[in-house]
Amino acid sequence: MEFCHFRKSSVKDGMDLLSGKWKIHIIGTLLYGGKMRFMDLQREVKGIGAKMLSKELQDLEANQLLIRTVVSSKPITVEYELSEFGRSLEPVIDAIAEWGMKYRSVMMDREIPHP
Repeated sequence: MEFCHFRKSSVKDGMDLLSGKWKIHIIGTLLYGGKMRFMDLQREVKGIGAKMLSKELQDLEANQLLIRTVVSSKPITVEYELSEFGRSLEPVIDAIAEWGMKYRSVMMDREIPHP
């Protein structure tokens, strides 16, 4: 019984960390796209505003899922990439993507009744 409680607490921790509309999308974008600048991320994560992206990136960095690097160039640029800990989410992201493809297939094959 104690293991079950521990496991449920761990699921809650994971869900709290990854919850919201954007975190999984940002992580997946960095996972498959590699190191990116802020504007590149904003372009890739369709629909996210600059303020929200900034907040989510700060949260992911605070939770050690990504690394923020200031590049001393003119103008100064900032790059984001997944940390090793963030990259450990790859099987989770892959599983979500696989499930999403199956879901789309099921929904496309489903007959919609016509009145």
